[in-house]
Amino acid sequence: MLYLMEWKMKPGCHEKSAYKFLGGRGNFPGVKMLGRYHAPGSLKGWIILETDNPIAIYSHAAEWGEYLQWETTPVFTDDEAGPAIAETYSNPK
Repeated sequence: MLYLMEWKMKPGCHEKSAYKFLGGRGNFPGVKMLGRYHAPGSLKGWIILETDNPIAIYSHAAEWGEYLQWETTPVFTDDEAGPAIAETYSNPK
């Protein structure tokens, strides 16, 4: 399953979180990271992950909870969403 995580830096946490990130603590053990994106100057960013273990995502978010606020959303590709929407609209109500 794919997940989109949006992170926002908590006030006053930029320097501490930068050192943690640079120290290699931005990795997701047991989760395939498809991309991580930083919005310059905004103190926020996004991570796209693939995993069948959402507990690993929860653990990572908890590890960074002192510095970051998280919003995590399960997402689907067009190829995954297409059949679901086709089934929904093939049976008119």
